[in-house]
Amino acid sequence: MRVFLEKLHTRLGDFWWYSLMLFCACRAADLLNAFVGLWLVPKYVDPTELGAVMPLTQFANFLAIPVAAFANTFRNELTRLSIGKEFGKLKTLMRGVFVATAIFLFLAIVVARFVLPAFLERIRIVEGSLGLVIIAASFVGAVAPIYTNALQALKKFKAQSILSIVGAPVRLIAMLIAMPIRAITGYFVGQAATPAFSIAASVLALRKELSVKAEPYWTNDVIRRFSKLFAIFALIGIVDGFYLLVEATVLRQRLPDIDSAGYYMATRFSEISTFLAATLSFTIFSFAAEKAANGEDTRPLVVKSLLANACFCLALAIPFIFFGKTILSLLPNGDQYSAYWWSVPWLIGITYLTSIIAFFITTEFSANRFAFLKWYLPLDLAYPVLLLLITGHGYLSGIIPAQWSEFLTTHNIYSLRTMLWWMTIFNAIKASTCLVAMNKTSAGTIT
Repeated sequence: MRVFLEKLHTRLGDFWWYSLMLFCACRAADLLNAFVGLWLVPKYVDPTELGAVMPLTQFANFLAIPVAAFANTFRNELTRLSIGKEFGKLKTLMRGVFVATAIFLFLAIVVARFVLPAFLERIRIVEGSLGLVIIAASFVGAVAPIYTNALQALKKFKAQSILSIVGAPVRLIAMLIAMPIRAITGYFVGQAATPAFSIAASVLALRKELSVKAEPYWTNDVIRRFSKLFAIFALIGIVDGFYLLVEATVLRQRLPDIDSAGYYMATRFSEISTFLAATLSFTIFSFAAEKAANGEDTRPLVVKSLLANACFCLALAIPFIFFGKTILSLLPNGDQYSAYWWSVPWLIGITYLTSIIAFFITTEFSANRFAFLKWYLPLDLAYPVLLLLITGHGYLSGIIPAQWSEFLTTHNIYSLRTMLWWMTIFNAIKASTCLVAMNKTSAGTIT
């Protein structure tokens, strides 16, 4: 068997071999995650609150934007340090993570103290103890990629595979303990359990690299480069986080409870189509960074990943086109959700569009190419603003023409189908623009 695996490794090459290894490991973990999303959550969370899970998750992510930006900056710096085998400087850099996280955590608690109660009211959730749990989940979840990115940059894909397999049972156990007490609070306790475990396990996996003596890292040049990257990633995080938060909140706030719950259950299936794309995006970063550093073309990696993911998404969508209603009816409260079967293949198509964007952005980031932000950020900002203008026209009475407000109301602008059309059009524009931009890009270098 070992000889066979070695031959397969040689035949596939490092990129596809490590992608396959991570894919298999992550899919084993996703069997438990599927149980959580498709059975445990709908079992304990009432349908009237189920649609609030996604906007709450996006709110948590929005609070953690500074840490997420720091993690992305760290990933780019880590790639550069890993290529040069500068582990002493890496150790110093990781120490800075703890200081930055503590500062950002304090700021998030202050912001949440004033903003969270009003947000919970807007999405029809009354839960006083939810605030601290959301903050904890968001920050642990944002810090964890710093450590898994270290495994990624050092190509410790075996360790990452083990983390993926073991992390899912940790999440399940935490939810089984917490959700019967308070469903939504227990959900976020489970969300925090996996990244907390990943941090601890990653430190163990990196003990050899981190056992070296710390070396000076924060020179004036490094601070300028780090600050520039942090500003870029923070801006991206704010714009992307804003659009995702607005989209999720509008879906919850403007749709009836059962429609937002049906959308949530449909996304549990459509997110299966992200499995391969997530694996390839994780693997592609270090390989694309290496190619860019050597002045090689990074586009072949993206094209091959897109073709493989297209086949995967199509294979997943076909069963739901023919048997989607039957599949959804098997879930807890499935008789209420089966009417939304049609949205599953539609959402799979939207997910594929987002994978095009993700592959392109990951490759550009790995090569420290940021010129695409000149058109990417305005697009990301225009979408939520447009959503707010259209779905919030009731707040603008007297400002916008009455005929416009009447037109929007008459055409059922608040339906789930209409919202999916908005998502499709927006992601299609972004994906096609990314493909055009990629066609103009040949190679880049890490600076």
